[in-house]
Amino acid sequence: MNAYTPPPAARRLPDETLHAPQAAGPGRASLARDLLLGLALTATIALAAFALRLVPGASALSPMILAILIGLVFHNLVGTPAWAKPGVRFALRPVLRLAIVLLGLQLTAAQVAEVGVRGLAVIAATLCATFLFTICLGRAMGVERKLAQLIAAGTSICGASAVIAASSVTRAADEDVAYAVACVTVFGSIAMFAYPLLPAALGLSPHAYGLWAGASIHEIAQVVAAAFQGGQTAGEFGTVAKLSRVMLLAPVVLCLGFAEARRAGRTGDRAETARTPIPWFVLGFIAVVALNSVLSLPPAATAVASTVTTFLLSTALAAMGLETDIRKLKAKGLRPLLLGLAAFLFIAGFSLSLILAMG
Repeated sequence: MNAYTPPPAARRLPDETLHAPQAAGPGRASLARDLLLGLALTATIALAAFALRLVPGASALSPMILAILIGLVFHNLVGTPAWAKPGVRFALRPVLRLAIVLLGLQLTAAQVAEVGVRGLAVIAATLCATFLFTICLGRAMGVERKLAQLIAAGTSICGASAVIAASSVTRAADEDVAYAVACVTVFGSIAMFAYPLLPAALGLSPHAYGLWAGASIHEIAQVVAAAFQGGQTAGEFGTVAKLSRVMLLAPVVLCLGFAEARRAGRTGDRAETARTPIPWFVLGFIAVVALNSVLSLPPAATAVASTVTTFLLSTALAAMGLETDIRKLKAKGLRPLLLGLAAFLFIAGFSLSLILAMG
């Protein structure tokens, strides 16, 4: 008469046990599909950027720059599909950090040694002075702190690569990243065309001209294009000087990360402190440089690694473009652009003054 009746929890348990995995399975499959589709979209834009460089006149532009431009146009004219969002976010984080680690394959300790103590002193002093000058001037001009940091990193170190590396620890908005990339692209391109006209007028030897180009022009591709206009010696030395400058990406990004964490700690912003990452990818970059210095890779392998790295960086910047709203860029006004111009003039003048002073 008093038949046992299971409690409500016991009656629900079999139903939940049966249906929960069935609900979760399709969700995971959908997320994986969207992740792959989003990555495919960013990779396709990167491939289109590489293809565009075959067009006459476009070869002077880095595929990274072309990728962010294509992504930006696509997003603002067509719109980034909702299904692409997971893949776009993946390209902005893990893909970007892997690319920065692989940048280390382009550097060895022997290459840095070729620049010499005086050359390294010029490069380090120029980088530090330019970075501090840009940050201080940005504060005086009322430019947003994170945007000024990105312009400072891009101008003083290695253009777009430094901008997106710095953005990963400062947590800057995508619009800030796009604006900073635009600044370093515009003024780096001006330097690429203007520098080859000046060595004779300034009395620079091929060695001095190569050092000047490597110490002050923004992108690696721009340095190569400008330095080789001064001859083989200038081109080779300028390239090595620029790669030595890229080496300083690691300490600068580490310092930015620690500074962000301290600032968040002082303001009591626990959420911001939790979001400020330890830039392990920068430590990976240093480890790869050390490994590359010990185990010398064949030239063919180095060339392949360089292409893969550029492709991954282009994929990350394509994702950046797919997240950037032109209306927000316009809202920032001309002050950041003027800051980029001032930073460009400072790094060119400061490095040249040091080189002339050192004979």
